[in-house]
Amino acid sequence: MNESRFLGTGWSFPPVFDNANYQLQLSLGESNINQSIDLLMKTPKGSRSLMPNYGCDLFRYIFCRLDATLQDEIIQSVKTTLLNSEPRISVETVDISLSEDGSVATLCIAYKIKQTNTRHNHVFPFSLLEGTNLQVSL
Repeated sequence: MNESRFLGTGWSFPPVFDNANYQLQLSLGESNINQSIDLLMKTPKGSRSLMPNYGCDLFRYIFCRLDATLQDEIIQSVKTTLLNSEPRISVETVDISLSEDGSVATLCIAYKIKQTNTRHNHVFPFSLLEGTNLQVSL
């Protein structure tokens, strides 16, 4: 079986067109899986009317204090989402780490591609403090 056929081929996200031949660029294999994981994590559950169970509930945790209980809740939410929505992988571990200033919570997802039995890591920045480097002009 052709590996790219199982792992998938799809539009790159965001959609990008090649300047040389004006064709849509595609993502293949592992890159396609990583883009799929990013889309799952960034899409709020229920936001797609034709696929109401697609997405993850990460956005409901944004303004919560990140203690041990909430970290476990986030990890279980991510694992459940990937189990139900990404059949090409099996999730081994999900870890959360915070930056020193607490502005970024990073999810590290270790997974194994089922067909090829290869291990990979995917890092997803969960929350960012925006507008921290704005300057006031008078």
